[in-house]
Amino acid sequence: MKEIVPSPPPLVHNQFESVRELFSQNVVPSYGRFDLVFSHGAGSYLFDVAGKRYLDLGAGIAVCCLGHAHPAITEALVEQSRKLIHVSNLYFTEPQGRLAAELVKRIGAGKCFFANSGAEANEGLFKLARKFGHDEGRFEILTATNSFHGRTLAGIAATGQDKVKKGFEPATPGFRHIPFNDLAAARNAISPATVAILMEGVQGEGGVMPATPEYLLGLRALCDEKKLLLFMDGVQCGHYRTGRFQSFQRILENVPGGEKFLPDGVSMAKSLGGGFPIGAFWVRAPYADLLGPGTHASTFGGTPLACAVALKVLEVIERERLDEQARKLGEWFKRELERLAATYPQVVKRARGLGFILGLELVEKEKIRAFTASDKTAALQFVNRLHEAGVLTIPAGTQIVRLLPPLNLKPQEAGEGISKIEEVIKSVA
Repeated sequence: MKEIVPSPPPLVHNQFESVRELFSQNVVPSYGRFDLVFSHGAGSYLFDVAGKRYLDLGAGIAVCCLGHAHPAITEALVEQSRKLIHVSNLYFTEPQGRLAAELVKRIGAGKCFFANSGAEANEGLFKLARKFGHDEGRFEILTATNSFHGRTLAGIAATGQDKVKKGFEPATPGFRHIPFNDLAAARNAISPATVAILMEGVQGEGGVMPATPEYLLGLRALCDEKKLLLFMDGVQCGHYRTGRFQSFQRILENVPGGEKFLPDGVSMAKSLGGGFPIGAFWVRAPYADLLGPGTHASTFGGTPLACAVALKVLEVIERERLDEQARKLGEWFKRELERLAATYPQVVKRARGLGFILGLELVEKEKIRAFTASDKTAALQFVNRLHEAGVLTIPAGTQIVRLLPPLNLKPQEAGEGISKIEEVIKSVA
């Protein structure tokens, strides 16, 4: 029987196996990796060692906001590395000051601290909250069920998903979880020890669930009433992914009172560096000086190299109006996903999200005959089938497939993505 897809030549096969063997022998097996080995990328596409091309609608889990091998990022890296890579935060450097000013301009009056990841950015907010409530003995932070806030010990304690906590007990104290989008639950959960509330504008790992405008406005009023800090985790849903710089800005757009909304802290990372590691948190003006000299630090936080890249990313997004691209093309993408849900209800339950953070919710695995023989979740099996079709997406939970494409995804690429997603749906319908 003739093979539809021929086996890769021996050299390529050996390269694939040799890379996997390197990992098997030398890399801690803390990730469940797909059987893919990538060699290079260009724009919205990645190429594996066999030369197969994949449309990347995952963007490194919402990181590669300008796609792969963007010349502006390469130029910024080369130019800055010729001048200064690192001097430590014992000294002033222009790129860090300029980047802080750009972030403040996009959020509101306040100041920024730079780290290397979203988990570190959230850790900074946790310390800010404890510093704020220390003299009154307040330290507890309320977060949402199904939230995700990082993989550090405090990050998994803050995260509202039991699967990340298993094997790492006892949990770091000071965190309790409340139902998402439930203002009454938030009010009822406040104790004398509560000092802050931390929420994602759109829950990413939790299945692409946006906060409602009423919830965000209600949390702000509640925190003001109870003298609590309100933090927003914008690591995944921020940096123009929803069509505005931060997701709460998009959610509250044209909502009465929304123009006055401002959290007390915002964590950022992922798309901030377009693939280069950098994290940050912004603190509102009244609390911006709480973390004084000696209270918090990061060796590699805000290096001239990282900040130069982040500045270039912002420049490209602004020049090419990629916020509008994410908004308009994201709305088209969502309508198409909703069409697929209506056309194939035996496979797809619903679509949700904003801009370029979208979720396709599958029906229960037991209802999809093609998936019942495997012990893998429906989301994982669907994502694997998309790999075969040449599309990369990100699973979330057991039934959600996340789409987090680069902000400069082209309309024809979006059309290609929808066509291939529909092909996979048809194949399992």
